Amino acid sequence: MTYHPFHIHGDDRDSRFLITCDHATNTVPPFVNGGELGLGAGDMNRHIAYDVGAAGVTRALADALGCAAILSDFSRLVIDPNRGDDDPTLLMKLYDGTIIPANRHADAAELERRLDACYRPYHAALADLAARRDDTVIISMHSFTPQLQGRAPRPWHIGVLWAEDGRYAQPLITRLKEEPDLCVGDNEPYTGYLPGDAIDTHATAHGRPNALIEIRNDLIETDQQQAQWGQRLAPILTETLSRSGV
Repeated sequence: MTYHPFHIHGDDRDSRFLITCDHATNTVPPFVNGGELGLGAGDMNRHIAYDVGAAGVTRALADALGCAAILSDFSRLVIDPNRGDDDPTLLMKLYDGTIIPANRHADAAELERRLDACYRPYHAALADLAARRDDTVIISMHSFTPQLQGRAPRPWHIGVLWAEDGRYAQPLITRLKEEPDLCVGDNEPYTGYLPGDAIDTHATAHGRPNALIEIRNDLIETDQQQAQWGQRLAPILTETLSRSGV
């Protein structure tokens, strides 16, 4: 079977929304060290290799909204599509205390090979999807671990990340805070400003409204939880679109 670095879910759908999932899988393509990064299954199933649960939420959300979604099919440890192509963390050698053996001595030629095989095709497809409409709203779906090594536990159930363009993200935060059972993070657990990242490249640079959503991954471990979050978020995103006026 020929390896393909991304999957488009609902390719024929016409909607203002476009859902992206940069860290959808822990797949290691066969051309990378024979399909292995030198890590055991335990590490490859952790947050360091992909955003646990995010792919299931992405598909459920896209179905509920009637929109398209694009999902990567390579581990963030192979190359991180949510980084600019000049970012020094594009190819991680150490992540949350874990050394990545196959990346430890990766040189510029290996980085270029992974850019050509994974990163650039994903971003080209994302760019094509975003350009189908003049009024596209990009929602980037991610998940985060409840606790990084040596750091305090993270209390947020969901966070919304944004940079200078808060036209959609800020009303979304306001709307989510109306949910009585949710602890909502504003640019938590990460800042939304990462120059050259996927949102900066495909949304901010083109004036497209956007939000990056992070869900704590212990809340989306099962298929049922992922479906429930997708179905819950869909009307909230739609209502926020109306409220924001973008």
